[in-house]
Amino acid sequence: MNVTPLIDVLLVLLVIFMATLPLGQRGVDINLPAETRTAQQQQEIDISQIMLDYSADRKISVNHQDVTMAELEGRLRTIYEQRKDKTMFIAGAETLRYKDIVEVIDAARGAGVLKVGIVTAGMRKAAGVQTN
Repeated sequence: MNVTPLIDVLLVLLVIFMATLPLGQRGVDINLPAETRTAQQQQEIDISQIMLDYSADRKISVNHQDVTMAELEGRLRTIYEQRKDKTMFIAGAETLRYKDIVEVIDAARGAGVLKVGIVTAGMRKAAGVQTN
């Protein structure tokens, strides 16, 4: 049995599908406006972010204010009650166990935080923030 005609037909079909595929894609080209934030507006945005630091000696601070693990959920609840943006960033020491970070995330979820971002040491270094 000769399979050469079958392969020829398959190659022709492959070429046809490859030629018609780009025709089905549609889109609209747009030009995004340049960012026009002033330095003061940028600073206000940075202040509005909630940053939780968890140090290697198990000290927790929310925006540079010390908090114990027992009062963390209540503190976060008061912070996030009136906020529309329910996002929090956590920067933990590299020596902490995963379980410790999960406890903090659980407290944040219990306080109404919807999004939790993990800030790595590389991110802090790129931003010029000193790590403890």
